[in-house]
Amino acid sequence: MPHPLLARRGLYAITDGPRADLLAACEAALDGGAVLLQYRDKTRDAERRLGEARALAALCASRGVPLIVNDDVALAAAAGAAGVHLGEDDADLAEARARLGANAILGVSCYDSLKRARAFAAAGADYLAFGAFHPSPTKPGARKATLSLLRQAKSLGLPLVAIGGITPENGRAIVEAGADYLAAISAVFGTTEVRAAARAFAALFGSARS
Repeated sequence: MPHPLLARRGLYAITDGPRADLLAACEAALDGGAVLLQYRDKTRDAERRLGEARALAALCASRGVPLIVNDDVALAAAAGAAGVHLGEDDADLAEARARLGANAILGVSCYDSLKRARAFAAAGADYLAFGAFHPSPTKPGARKATLSLLRQAKSLGLPLVAIGGITPENGRAIVEAGADYLAAISAVFGTTEVRAAARAFAALFGSARS
């Protein structure tokens, strides 16, 4: 059964590292209708990252939106985040579950692999992420995923996240193929109008906020 905090389909907004207006930008994304937010910061500034993650956890809690921390199980625990997203070089899923508890959201990157998705679905993942669906400015060398892969993955019974070069213009076909969430970094946080960008994504799911 899907995690109860993953009941709403829509935009999965992912932050783009250090920025002075991080909290305001994330608030704008939530105002625009983002239903999931991921804190992604690959720097080693532990004190700043903890402060930001805690502030975002509080913001998201006030909006009823889960905060997911990218890659860092310890940071997710310390910040009181709703869960963590794990890539292939990150912590073990079982270790993350033991650290964060039964109610945490554990998401995993499956890239272009249905085999990986099946394994993690069986191991207790809460959502499965596939991509890249289009050339990505964040990860130019990312493996390519297909709409057919999404259709096949629907049988696993978990929410599906699509990522990689997705925009409001090319996202509709991905939603129609079965994506429950469209994950976006630069198409939201790389714009000058974060709220409007989020609204454009949310409109693909019929959940834009006025």
